[in-house]
Amino acid sequence: MPDLPVLGMIATPIVLAAITTEWWAVRRGHVAGSYCVKDAATSLTMGLGNIILNSTLAFLSLGGLALAASVRPFALDLGIMSALLGFLVHDFLYYWKHRAGHRMRWFWAEHVTHHSSERYNLTTALRQPWTGPLTGLVFTGVPMVLMGFPIAVVLGASAVHLAYQLWIHTEAIGKLPAPVEAVFVTPSHHRVHHATNPQYLDANFGGTLILWDRLFGTFVPEDAEEATHFGLVKPLTSYNPVIVAYHGFGGLFADFWRDGLKPHRWAMRAFNPPGWSPDGHHQRSDELKADWLARQADEAETDAYEEQSSPNVMRIAAE
Repeated sequence: MPDLPVLGMIATPIVLAAITTEWWAVRRGHVAGSYCVKDAATSLTMGLGNIILNSTLAFLSLGGLALAASVRPFALDLGIMSALLGFLVHDFLYYWKHRAGHRMRWFWAEHVTHHSSERYNLTTALRQPWTGPLTGLVFTGVPMVLMGFPIAVVLGASAVHLAYQLWIHTEAIGKLPAPVEAVFVTPSHHRVHHATNPQYLDANFGGTLILWDRLFGTFVPEDAEEATHFGLVKPLTSYNPVIVAYHGFGGLFADFWRDGLKPHRWAMRAFNPPGWSPDGHHQRSDELKADWLARQADEAETDAYEEQSSPNVMRIAAE
């Protein structure tokens, strides 16, 4: 989910009403889901802090877009076609920004904030970083302006994306009709993205359209028979908003300190996936998935052996 812009303040009453309704429905047992007062309060605080920080630094966001507009070679006209094309381009760029946020530890140090909750409800959508608005613009807004898109199209595409992201953070909605699941990011797809189950790690990066994941091989469907676990592989046990906001960078810089004055190793840590280790004993999502697949293969082999042996045991017993 992108950083909450100033427009988030306008939608605040609607968002709070949706959260209240979901919380009530979960408490009454009408829908699936889970709420914890401390966890929800932390997420709401993270959302409020994100809005305040981004609002305060909005001049940097708009300044960056204006600077890009001043050097672009051409400009597209503002209209329906440029708006639709801008939506697609924004969603495509967001996919790669989001994927980088999981596959490079420097970017993960910021994005880990959003994944730190072990609950999955509408408040989770508000658990956003406190690092300012520039990261998103580097990967989405500025490139779009340089491509010729009007700033209004960039802001409009970002607003649509932002509004869309809220409703997919819920367990209250199951799988939707197949045509919807095939094209759009749904709660089912995004639950997979937030899960810590090994087979679900680093999957379903799309913001609005799931097409990019299907196209680039990062799509994983939700298994209805698999219990989904949310949060981080190494759980964060704090509800302190400051710790939630900056523990990713704290851990990274702590590793830099232990490395000593070795900038080349710092670079390796920063731009390799989370879990990379200089000694080669990695705990990246790749290794976690491989271990899970190996266990699955061993269990399947054991089941097959037991199934094959059962008739022989029964025959011997009968004799």
